[in-house]
Amino acid sequence: MHFKSLTLKAYGKRRLTFNIFSLVFVILFTHTSFSAAEIKKIVALGDSLTAGYGLPQSDAFPVQLEAALAEKGHQIRIENAGVSGDTSTGGLQRLDWAIAGGADAVILELGANDALRGIEPSVTKQNLDEILKRLKEKSIPVFLTGMRAPPNMGIDYQTEFDGIFPELAEKHRVAFYPFFLDGVAAMPELNQEDAIHPNREGVALIVEKMLPSLIEFLNNPK
Repeated sequence: MHFKSLTLKAYGKRRLTFNIFSLVFVILFTHTSFSAAEIKKIVALGDSLTAGYGLPQSDAFPVQLEAALAEKGHQIRIENAGVSGDTSTGGLQRLDWAIAGGADAVILELGANDALRGIEPSVTKQNLDEILKRLKEKSIPVFLTGMRAPPNMGIDYQTEFDGIFPELAEKHRVAFYPFFLDGVAAMPELNQEDAIHPNREGVALIVEKMLPSLIEFLNNPK
């Protein structure tokens, strides 16, 4: 009787330990699976900075970003919806086409060509506002990347243009990365001969600097 009682108690403890371990495993596994299933495809909607102007497609931003995410355990496809020379107006016009194949999230990178062409900041803001509105209506989370106007446009233009992105990020409550070209703009060794478009190393640095914010977005898409 005594031996049997001890055996049952030991069995009970082992069973309890096993059940606790199983419960923890199920919770962790379920959480991991859920997180991984949240976002499987991201559409990168942008201009030449996204498209990979002057680079082999294997060096373009979406490809390098997809590879960097995979190294971190995120198996996510990044679809390149960048068009060289595109403005915010062009991006708005082709939005429905860009996400026609489905999108679990969108990286929005537009505005550089607006600034280079001196387009009124109010026009750029209106276009980006409408893009964000339409994506919100479709319940597609957005990771908005900011852009800055070149200094030669003057301080007034620069101030108004640069303010577009944080204002819209706040208004629509979307994830926000302040400057797409952070650490790369005006760095000759990280850009192509035109001094505008990043080279392979420049894109790699963009991805490296953006990655923590993007992973945070993936873990908690807005």
